[in-house]
Order: sequence, then C-alpha cells, then structure tokens
Amino acid sequence: MRTFSAPAAPRSLDEAGLERAFVEDLLLKHLFFLGEFKMSDVSERVKLPVSLVEIMLEDLHKEKLLEIRGAASYTKTSYVFRLTEAGRRKGQEILELCRYAGPAPVSMKAYRQRVQAQTVKGAIDDEQIVKAALSHLVLREAVVRRLGPAMVSGQAVFMYGPSGNGKTSIAEAIGRALPEHVYIPYGVAVGGQVISVYDPACHEAVEAPPEDGERDTRWVLIKRPVINAGGELTLKMLDLNFDAVSKYYEAPLQMKANNGVFILDDFGRQQVEPLNILNRWLVPLERQVDHMTLQTGMKVVIPFDVLVIISTDLEPKDLVHEAYLRRLRYKIKVDRPNEEEYLTIFKAACQENGIAFCEEVYNYLNEQWYGAYGVARSACHPRDLINLIVNDSSFYDKPPQLTVESVSEACADYFA
Repeated sequence: MRTFSAPAAPRSLDEAGLERAFVEDLLLKHLFFLGEFKMSDVSERVKLPVSLVEIMLEDLHKEKLLEIRGAASYTKTSYVFRLTEAGRRKGQEILELCRYAGPAPVSMKAYRQRVQAQTVKGAIDDEQIVKAALSHLVLREAVVRRLGPAMVSGQAVFMYGPSGNGKTSIAEAIGRALPEHVYIPYGVAVGGQVISVYDPACHEAVEAPPEDGERDTRWVLIKRPVINAGGELTLKMLDLNFDAVSKYYEAPLQMKANNGVFILDDFGRQQVEPLNILNRWLVPLERQVDHMTLQTGMKVVIPFDVLVIISTDLEPKDLVHEAYLRRLRYKIKVDRPNEEEYLTIFKAACQENGIAFCEEVYNYLNEQWYGAYGVARSACHPRDLINLIVNDSSFYDKPPQLTVESVSEACADYFA
C-alpha cells in the first residue's frame, strides 16, 4: 500500500516551527517527571532530534536549571542529567500554567500543508475498490453505482431510508476501503497554545516504512481515520475543547477526522437540532476550512478535509430546509430489501453461523411473520434472528438448527 512521504526531521527550531521559549518550557515539564535522564530519553519523549535537544539542554545547564550527574564516556550523549532544585521549581511553575507534557507539536502552517497534500478527495477513484468494499453487503446496483462518484468528489453524502438496512455498514465499509496511510501530528501549536490531535481511541497507528529514514517523529503514521458519531453528538464536540485543569486543547471530532471519513449516524436523533449541526458545518462543507476561537480570543483557521457521510432513518424534508439539502450534493436512499435480496441475506447469515438453511422453515417465516403479521422486512433481521437462535442453542447446549420452533421463538423475542 502506498504511503505519503514522511515529514523530514527538523534541523533547527525554525524548521520545526517552534519558538525557543516554548521548547524550553516543554523540556522542563518533561524533565520534572524524569528524575535522572540522558539526551536520548528526552529526545524520545519530545520527538525532536537529539541534536536539537542537546542545544536546549546546554542552555538549561548554563542557566543552572540542570546538572550533570555522571557519564559513561566523554561523549555528551552518555551524560546523565538531573534538574537542580531551581530547575524543579521552574518546572513546577510551568506545569501550573499548562500541564501539556507530550511530544512537541507542529506548527499550524505545517499541519495545513500536510492535510492538503494528503487530501481524501479522489482517494477512492476506482469502481472496483468501491465494489470490493461493499461486496459483503447485499445492495442494489443503483446504490453502489452512485456511491463511487460521491467518494471521488469528497462532497458530503446524505444516506436516508428505514432503519436497519445497511446505511451505517455502507459508511463504515467506505471508511475501511480508503487507501493509503497518512501522517497526523501528536499536537499542533498555535498562538502559544497546544491542540492535541492524535487520539489512540480514534486513530489506528501503523509502523512507518524503514525507507522514510530521518523523519520527523512528531508525526504519527495512521490509517485514514474513520470517526463515527451518533446520537451522543453535541455541538461542543465540534469545537476546540479547552481543559481548564490541564490548560491545553483537545481537537474537535472533525479535526481528528481530517484526511478521512466522519460518519454522522442517526442524524436527527441528537439532542441538538439538525439545523444547528448543519449551520455549524455550512462554511466547512463549502470552503473546506473551519473557523475556531481560542480562550484568548484568537481566531484559528483549521483545514476541513473530511468526507462527511450523514445517515438517517427520517425523511430528509422533515429534517432540514431545502436550502440545506441542496448543499448536501449526494442524497442516496437505502431502502428495505425485496424478497430476493432478503433471501440472499438470510442464507448468508445461516452460512456464517454454521446453520443449514431450510426452505420449509424460511417459507414459514416469510408467510407467517412477513405475510400474516405484516412485519416489514429489514436487512438486519436475518443476522439478528439467527443470533437469537445461536444464543438459545448455546445456553441449552444443543446445536443450532433452523426449525419452525426456533424461528417462532426468535421472532416472538425480536418483533414487538
């Protein structure tokens, strides 16, 4: 799989896009927790080259904030350091102002350039990639055909239709199909503040290829991110989150999703009005930039390179005004399966769980529950009903079988 070239290791603080005072403060915070340490220990924690760390440690030593405790040889890299009492006091003071003690951040300028270079637009430009990504789902050809151009455009996709018919599965499959790995920073520095970006809960790190050589380790190589937010989404999650205790910011969800996919699931089920969410994203969706404000009042322009997929089981016209729907260029309906599609899904669910398909029992299900009782078919029903049969068999220590009795019990439990 192709990856983008790694950012080169900075040879100076100017190349790193950092101010000397900021780096000195960051080092002191790290050293406060280290006790005795070597240059390599500091370099590993702040993700800056040893050559830059050496210069900064020499300055701290001259200021009598640092002392040398010993050395294994005459080379500076073998020196063992420790903060002096004055160094510990200063480190404590700095920690009270900002408790960020992670890797050194990158500049906002470098972040913007990297996001632009790794854009998600056109990442999927092959019909076969889309078909392969959705091959495990039973979908109508019209749906698959329309998804391809939407992926290439990078425009927001609005999927609607009755619940339980694969909208979320489609969105997640598209996210997994995104090719290439991308680099994201641990954090971004702006206006003397730090925005934490890399989040192990949202991002899947991968090992950088050895040919990248002397790369800037402030950047993490990850799979293109796929962020999924549902009914729990609030407007606060879409803005910079300032922690009053730690005194630094956490990136909003859409910033964590840059160069990847943001799935807004169950749209219309949030505690926030749908109109408010679209109002918040009106400019980012059209101009690919997001405007935010720091606690200091400073305005920040953050890139918005995100493939937004909105999923809802409500009618579009009941959610938002036509003027907003017009800005959601691709509107794709994912409907209930017909009888033939449902049968295909049901057989696949049986096979996946090692249950022999029985046409007689299937006909009973079809005629009794979807016929006489008038239950509307959904693509999720086969999976859920078969799982109920498997759970029942597991509890009573018997092999799962497709019988009229097992299907009747599963349907009685499942359908209200």
